[in-house]
Amino acid sequence: QVQLVESGGGLVQAGGSPRLSCAASGSSFSINAMGWYRQHAGKQRELVVDITSGGSTNYADSVKGRFTISRDNAKNTVYLQMNSLKPEDTAVYYCKVKARVRGYEYIYWGQGTQVTVSS
Repeated sequence: QVQLVESGGGLVQAGGSPRLSCAASGSSFSINAMGWYRQHAGKQRELVVDITSGGSTNYADSVKGRFTISRDNAKNTVYLQMNSLKPEDTAVYYCKVKARVRGYEYIYWGQGTQVTVSS
C-alpha cells in the first residue's frame, strides 16, 4: 500500500504563489507517474499536470506558464508551484500517483487540499 499526504494550499490572494506538496510513503513500491488534479465545486475532477518517471510533463492549457510540477524521487514527493493565481483556480487539489507494488500497478489519490483564491 502507498499513502499520500498533501500539504500546502489554503486561502491565497489573487496573484499569489503557493506551493503544494504530496509525499508518498509505504513499503516495497516504486513510483511511475505523478500528477495533480483539481475539482471545482460541482464539477468533475480534471487534470492540472502530470509528470512521468522520465520527467515528461503534460499541463492543462489553463495553467500553462503559471504552474510548475516537479518531483523529488529520493523523497517520493511531487510538488506543484502555482504562480499568478486567479479566482478560477479555486478548487480542491488532489495528487495522483501511479505506483508499482509487488509487480502490480495501482493508482493512489491524496486526500485533497483546498485552494481558495480571493480577488
